[in-house]
Amino acid sequence: MEYHYLRLANELEQKIRSGKYRAGEKLPSLRSLRSQTGRSLSTVYQAYTELENRGVIDVRDKSGFYARPLLEKILPLPVGEKVVVRPHAIAINALSSIMQDSMTRPRMLPFGAAIPSPDLLPLKQLAGEIRRVAGKYATGECIGYGHPLGLQALRSEIAKRSVGLHDLSHGEEIIITNGCMAAIDVCLRTVARAGDIILVESPTFLCYLQLIEDLNMQILEIPADSESGLDMDLLEKALAEHDVRAALLNANFHNPLGYVMDNSSKRRLVELMGERQIPIIEDDIYGDLYFGETRPLPLKAFDREGLVLYCSSFTKSLAPDLRVGWTIPGRFREKVERLRFNASIAGSQLGQLAIAGFLAGGGYERHLRRLRNSLKKQTSDYALAVARHFPSGTRISAPRGGLCLWIELDRSVDGLQLFDRALQEEIAILPGTLCSGTDRYRHCLRLNCGYPLDERSEKGVETLGRLIGELIQEG
Repeated sequence: MEYHYLRLANELEQKIRSGKYRAGEKLPSLRSLRSQTGRSLSTVYQAYTELENRGVIDVRDKSGFYARPLLEKILPLPVGEKVVVRPHAIAINALSSIMQDSMTRPRMLPFGAAIPSPDLLPLKQLAGEIRRVAGKYATGECIGYGHPLGLQALRSEIAKRSVGLHDLSHGEEIIITNGCMAAIDVCLRTVARAGDIILVESPTFLCYLQLIEDLNMQILEIPADSESGLDMDLLEKALAEHDVRAALLNANFHNPLGYVMDNSSKRRLVELMGERQIPIIEDDIYGDLYFGETRPLPLKAFDREGLVLYCSSFTKSLAPDLRVGWTIPGRFREKVERLRFNASIAGSQLGQLAIAGFLAGGGYERHLRRLRNSLKKQTSDYALAVARHFPSGTRISAPRGGLCLWIELDRSVDGLQLFDRALQEEIAILPGTLCSGTDRYRHCLRLNCGYPLDERSEKGVETLGRLIGELIQEG
């Protein structure tokens, strides 16, 4: 059932998006909108509250309601580069370890790591589930090893929520892992070996590069656009020229660009890989963090040959520290099971039991809705702050979900120099050069939008803008 206030909120948002109400234009007052629609004052107020939570309007004290600039209208989009570099080895771990250390320091502004604020997570509910589960440890019920594939109750709950994946039945195809990267790790080791060429988007997620380096594999970077994603023509050309053994892709709310591929591109991608029998390891960790009305389908939904090894976790949406992820490995299930068992026998039951209980209680969907609204608003807040404080010529992505903004600066800016100077101001950032093995994105950075833009964060964005301006002058 669609509540009246939601219907009204959707109608108003559509008018803002269509341009009937321009950015900064005042919207009808509560009483005026009540008169226009015939709805109660309470319904109108709830509709405006919903729009504020979605990040679509601003509420100004003693002034009223105003249409807010949308993400795609704030600054020009990044340009990117349409260049495919030949397969090459990676050497990024030493540099990335320095960056990661900075992100864990307690006083640092968390602009570098893609993580949500604890204030956005259902901590009290999770703590209650953990206390309940702890009783099983007191009786010795959970002291032994759990099932090697993971807790059946949790796998069943995940299966219920797997959009577009209709063959999961009761979760039998799901294998629980120690977070999403553990799922990606075991899947990559399943389908490839040292020396093999692994295809990724460019730019890509830092941890993919680290993993590929550790496994002594080569990387083939295919340019991706911040609006539409992977360049399919360049992809097809690269597949014809190189012996690609596997692909590691993030099609929904890509980290760091934020795009979501449309269904036709996803279908074409899966079919291209299927024709060549190339496995796709899909990272769908941000799939539930959409800013629109519906969750996008994963690549796995278009898989008819079992070649997509789907990976996800609750790290970004629920509980980072509990380290509960999963994979649906398709035709590679048997080997994934074996490698998973050999690596750790079984995962800890504490986190699995707590999350399974929370999911079964029905609180997860309500939490996700609040989380999505908050992240959408925060991403808009940070984009507006960048527009206010960064030098002219700055370009930013317009993500449709997830946690990050991709920022393209003047080419004279060296992201590593910016990192060093920001560190002295207690600001942690992720330089774009860590999102590629080619050194192509030195003038870019990824900005985390997982924390609300409070006074200190605003000051941090302002400081970054000043440092960037100084680097441009020096350059």
